[in-house]
Amino acid sequence: MEAITANQAKVHFGSMLLKVQDQAVQINKNGKPVAVMMSMADYETMEALKLHFLQQRVQQAKNEITNGQLTDGNDFFTALENGQYDG
Repeated sequence: MEAITANQAKVHFGSMLLKVQDQAVQINKNGKPVAVMMSMADYETMEALKLHFLQQRVQQAKNEITNGQLTDGNDFFTALENGQYDG
C-alpha cells in the first residue's frame, strides 16, 4: 500500500480521489499512520465482510447456548486476566 503524508493528501486531494479507486492509500502524520483512504466500493465490501463475520459469531454463540456450551463469567474473566486468550 502506498503511503503519503497528511500534507500531500491535502494538497493532492482531487488526484487522491482518483488514485484510491484502484488501491487504498495510507496517510501518515508526523511519520505515523493515522488513516487509510479507500474507494467507496472497497469500504462497502469491507463493511459487508465485517457484518457477515459478526452475524456468524452471533449464530455460533446462539448454537453454543442452545447446546449448553456455557462458560462461567468469573472463570472466563480469571482466564482472561491470566492471559489465556492472548493471541
